[in-house]
Amino acid sequence: MNDIVCLVMTPFVLHMARRLGVPPVPYLLAVATASNIGSVATITGNPQNMLIGSLSGISYVDFLGHLGPIALAGLVLNWALIYRLYLRGARDRAEVADVLRAPEFRLAPIRKKPAVVLAGVLVGFLAGVPASLVAAIGAALLLITRTTEPKQVYAEIDWGLLVFFVGLFIIVAGADRAGLTATLLEPIANWDLHRPPLFVPVTAVLSNLVSNVPAVMLLRTLVVNFPDPQSGWLALAMASTLAGNLTITGSIANIIVVERAAAEGVSIGFADYIRIGLPVTLATLAVGTAWLWITN
Repeated sequence: MNDIVCLVMTPFVLHMARRLGVPPVPYLLAVATASNIGSVATITGNPQNMLIGSLSGISYVDFLGHLGPIALAGLVLNWALIYRLYLRGARDRAEVADVLRAPEFRLAPIRKKPAVVLAGVLVGFLAGVPASLVAAIGAALLLITRTTEPKQVYAEIDWGLLVFFVGLFIIVAGADRAGLTATLLEPIANWDLHRPPLFVPVTAVLSNLVSNVPAVMLLRTLVVNFPDPQSGWLALAMASTLAGNLTITGSIANIIVVERAAAEGVSIGFADYIRIGLPVTLATLAVGTAWLWITN
């Protein structure tokens, strides 16, 4: 999932950038934007895709077949834009080979159990077993360990992030039951939102107003009434995910990168982020909309 990628990669990228003597901000921005773009490909790529997968009933393979090409094209565009804006003509001040010989980069032996569990989970996804069931079984197997104290494993869980997600669902569900959702969506409910060129911009704007997971929870009530609900779910997944690259607050993954970088003394401001976030978001949304418009 993109949030986990950002949790793991941010400190690693910071350390590598300092070792190589290069400014870390472009590479941190690459972690945030690429994690969002890559996550559009699968149901398990990000929280909003998981929600859409559970509501829509679209299979893992079908989801990947429709949105995987968008992720690949988006990653190429992302690399090209970051290179042009930040890295063209840049040089490392240390040799990469010398950096990789540092003691902290020596590869540890690969543990068999996580690799076997990961392979089993991926097979389950591709075989059409419910993603939530497969993921829960895989997580349970990984938590059964004889080499590590369970309390050490639980101490590594980001409980604050879990509470944050729980709070989002509570707030949105409360707004839905109170009738605020219907009131909020009333001005656009009569538009032809089933057309991707209109639905995608609406989703993108809403995703940056209330964040992408709440936006999906709000718009799900409209998608079920589309003439072709599957196309609507796919457009919602694509737009809500790629729109998360526009601003720091557009995606939880962006916030994780910025906060973890700040803890290491590296500041990424709103202007720093939107400089790459704006062109990346516009370019990838245009490609994604065109692809879904042509293929559906």
